[in-house]
Amino acid sequence: MATASILSLKPTLLPPSFSSLSNLNFPCFLNPKLQNQHRKNILKLPFYSSYENSNYNSPETECPVPLDQQPVNEYQSLSSSQPYSWASGDFSEYCSRLFVTGVSFALFVGLPVSWYGSVGVGLDPVKRVLGAVCGGFFVATFVVVRMYLGWAYVGNRLLSATVEYEETGWYDGQTWVKTPEVLARDRLLGSFSVKPVLSRLKNTLVGLGLSLFMCIILFINTEGSRPKDTYISSEQTGGRAVRGVYSEESAKSFEPEAFCGDAGISPTPTK
Repeated sequence: MATASILSLKPTLLPPSFSSLSNLNFPCFLNPKLQNQHRKNILKLPFYSSYENSNYNSPETECPVPLDQQPVNEYQSLSSSQPYSWASGDFSEYCSRLFVTGVSFALFVGLPVSWYGSVGVGLDPVKRVLGAVCGGFFVATFVVVRMYLGWAYVGNRLLSATVEYEETGWYDGQTWVKTPEVLARDRLLGSFSVKPVLSRLKNTLVGLGLSLFMCIILFINTEGSRPKDTYISSEQTGGRAVRGVYSEESAKSFEPEAFCGDAGISPTPTK
């Protein structure tokens, strides 16, 4: 109780003494050689306002990058948003969410489309089911690719020594060089928090890609199971001409000169 009460106390708003300022790290925009020159104006610097907010030890006290574009804040926002947070959570929960996403799309979207929207009277039901399964694998792969792109973008900004940002819009892009403290923190976060997530997403993409490829191969190979068109003889048609069906008797009646060599057929006399 005593420790909690002590930690809950707010620091006094009195400015620190000059002797204590020598042990503190100045913000990234101050040059250590000019430290004595800025001590005289210490009360006018934003450093004092950050001390009042208990953030005077932060290495980003005077960082020019906006808060929403700083890599550490982008990482926190990405790790708490959907579906990007799936990849950083528990592995079983991550797999179950991807499985539910793929199965839901295959059952409620892929199967009705392949069953009622496919062309062909004699289409094999197995092929329709395979089409729905391919759709489920495709959607799951798309979700993983989207997560991978988001995590790769944040990981590159954390591991990079510079940060590209926009002050007010796309036309005024700037580049800020990280301080050693910020660079060490960001690279530590990127190496131990982002790289394992990217490795998991890569393995997932390989598995889903192979599954989708095998499903497509099975879908193509079942093309031969569709019943082919059978030949209809002239006896079945009763001597009538049927569109799309060849009949020798009908051909002889329309073009007798083509069958003049056959027995019992003489060419038509010309006038």
